[in-house]
Amino acid sequence: MAHVLTSADFESTTALGVTLVDFYADWCGPCQRLIPIIDDLAKMYEGRANICKLDVDASGEIAQKFGIMSIPTILVFKDGQLVEKLVGIQSEGDLVSLVDKHLV
Repeated sequence: MAHVLTSADFESTTALGVTLVDFYADWCGPCQRLIPIIDDLAKMYEGRANICKLDVDASGEIAQKFGIMSIPTILVFKDGQLVEKLVGIQSEGDLVSLVDKHLV
């Protein structure tokens, strides 16, 4: 299962390595369809990349900091720097390609 980030651990989690963050809300239908994909990625990349979720209602200041206007939005960080942003539902294959691209 993907780690749920909070304002308290966001920066420390994204600071090193590759981190994919799914910005979501419980009331968002497309976000709910993405949950099993994000959880599969978390298992697939365990020990190699951080696969996380961030509830925009619980951590609105983080969503605001990154200009999240619609959800789901996927952000990818490498060593603390934002390197990719995707808005909307994504396929598992697209997300695997996205993470793999930054692991090299």
